[in-house]
Amino acid sequence: MTANETKTTASDYELAQAASGGDMDAFEALYVRHHRRVYSLCLRMVANVTEAEDLTQEVFVHLFRKLGSFRGESAFTTWLHRLTVNHVLMHFRKRGVRLERTTEEGDVPEQVEVGSNRPESMPVIDRIALDKAIGQLPPGYRTVFVLHDVEGYEHEEVANLLGCSVGTSKSQLHKARMRLRQLLNQRV
Repeated sequence: MTANETKTTASDYELAQAASGGDMDAFEALYVRHHRRVYSLCLRMVANVTEAEDLTQEVFVHLFRKLGSFRGESAFTTWLHRLTVNHVLMHFRKRGVRLERTTEEGDVPEQVEVGSNRPESMPVIDRIALDKAIGQLPPGYRTVFVLHDVEGYEHEEVANLLGCSVGTSKSQLHKARMRLRQLLNQRV
């Protein structure tokens, strides 16, 4: 069996271990297996093809640095998914900070998007408010909401990942959405 055939039959955990030891062929095999999933997730989160492509590359650079911390306690895809979501959320936070301007007195001027009569309805502010509201959800609600509505998993997949029934997944998602509405309405 050739080295390439071994790489295609090796588990993600085995590839991650080899790549963390410097095996670039193993890292390439991980990239080939998972780059579409990472790109798809990035695209769903940022809704911009160019940004999603850039973020996908950044995620894999970050992954290369972090591979040594993957212990195999969860599925590699679950770990990579969390790594990707965290990276994109950090991208939003950094972008928001980078766009902030101050006056000579040190005040932050009101930032209004062109054509917007309501600065509180700005997309960046909406994303930050949603991120904060998601952070306030109970862990079970938050996990199901992120997996289903953010990452795009079906209820069957969520149930398998979390070890619960499909009905529980649907119920948790419904409750999470209701709680998010409450939290976001309190903001207005």
